[in-house]
Amino acid sequence: MKQLKKLFLGALCAPLLAMASSESVHLDRAPTEKFRDAIAIQRGAQVFVNYCLNCHSASYMRYNRLHDVGLSDNQIKDNLLFAADKVGETMKIAMTRDDGKQWFGAAPPDLSVIARSRASGDGTGADWLYTYLRTFYRDEHRPTGWNNTVFANVGMPHVLYELQGEQTARHVKVVDAHGHETEKVELELTTPGKLSKVEYDSMVGDLVAYLVYMGEPGAEKRRQTGLLVLLGLSVLLALTYLLKREFWKDVH
Repeated sequence: MKQLKKLFLGALCAPLLAMASSESVHLDRAPTEKFRDAIAIQRGAQVFVNYCLNCHSASYMRYNRLHDVGLSDNQIKDNLLFAADKVGETMKIAMTRDDGKQWFGAAPPDLSVIARSRASGDGTGADWLYTYLRTFYRDEHRPTGWNNTVFANVGMPHVLYELQGEQTARHVKVVDAHGHETEKVELELTTPGKLSKVEYDSMVGDLVAYLVYMGEPGAEKRRQTGLLVLLGLSVLLALTYLLKREFWKDVH
């Protein structure tokens, strides 16, 4: 219960942090077509367990919930079950919060509902994550050697840099139509990674699709149920109208 309260408070506070850190930053739209693509979510889950689950837990997500996107127990065991013994376990990590604070200065947050908690006035939580994971750049003034245009002075290093490559930032002053001067960060890929830009963006889209799914695994099933309910109500409306006509046809 204590851990649940912490997660709930984090979910309430995170949108405020996200808005503060990305107040004047344009958020790219996440590829929402992937959110209903079971294969994309499967690929995103694989990226998550290989690159994120080392430091970030998802303690309210069980491995066997991936049955919903078409994975069998054997597929989960063979491809995703690196930090647990049974598919019914939650996605926890061995590192404790105290260890995280000691090693990183702050404990890496649980990512169970990160896609929901990062929503802001400028876009959805998916947009925030999609932009965030693509806008890391080298910064020698930061302890990790990395910074981010969406989350300035972020403590997290760029764990996907081998795939994306290394970007450098150029700070440009921009004057708007009203004469207000602002600073814009332009990124340039100076060291290519293993993936092309298109491939990396697609992979990040898969990862974001999984994070969105993980934050609300039953969303698609509820959407389908809602459509069936609306269809049923439409049929009842038609029957009710026909009954009304039959009842009142002889009344003048």
